[in-house]
Amino acid sequence: MTARPLEGKTALVTGGSRGVGAGIVARLAADGAAVAFTYARSAERADAVAAAAVASGGAVFPIHADSMHEEDVETAVARTVERFGGLDILVNNVAVASFAPITDLKMDEIDAMLTINVRSTVVAIRQSLAHMDTGGRIINIGSINADRTPFPDQSIYALTKGALASLTRGLARELAPRHITINNIQPGPIDTDANPADGPAAQAMLGVMAADRYGTAAEIGAFVSYLAGPDADYITGSSLNIDGGFTA
Repeated sequence: MTARPLEGKTALVTGGSRGVGAGIVARLAADGAAVAFTYARSAERADAVAAAAVASGGAVFPIHADSMHEEDVETAVARTVERFGGLDILVNNVAVASFAPITDLKMDEIDAMLTINVRSTVVAIRQSLAHMDTGGRIINIGSINADRTPFPDQSIYALTKGALASLTRGLARELAPRHITINNIQPGPIDTDANPADGPAAQAMLGVMAADRYGTAAEIGAFVSYLAGPDADYITGSSLNIDGGFTA
């Protein structure tokens, strides 16, 4: 394997300004890809992620886009292609979560999860496929909750992540004739601002895991980079757990 296995490749990461997304952006850029990423809120945080990646030798392009809006997702793909001249790797990372009993969730909360977690992924894939050639990679960031929900109040979130797993399986057969792979990474508990390893949910999470720690955004980034690279050409249609034994 080369020191920069993604040299010459272009990537778009949705929701890349924080947490797992920022870890993915950093690793893809470090491995040689030119990386665009979307953010919905803080331009300052997005610029900091971009600056850190550029400092390590990457080419990075932040794009303001709200995945609640189809046209924003479509524009993000178009701007990536315009900036870098093509698109080889799409990472559908953006997601939102609201945890409550199904009868307590407001319909706008449910709609947001369905729109951002599922519909925006479909939109991004549809738009990106017009620009992908042989060897293209689509990587969805799902959740281990698609397979296991040991705690209550996660039903709709789990539904959306289960949809990504099903979408991945279906599209694998559709895209195989074009030699484009699609896979679904299902993280377990990852140490982020939204779910810190020392937060109020940590002990409960660790209690259902084999490992004695949370994962890191860098570990997810490494997994994404592998699936995006030349050594993963035979992997498609898979939901791959990186969960510290959450499902063991």
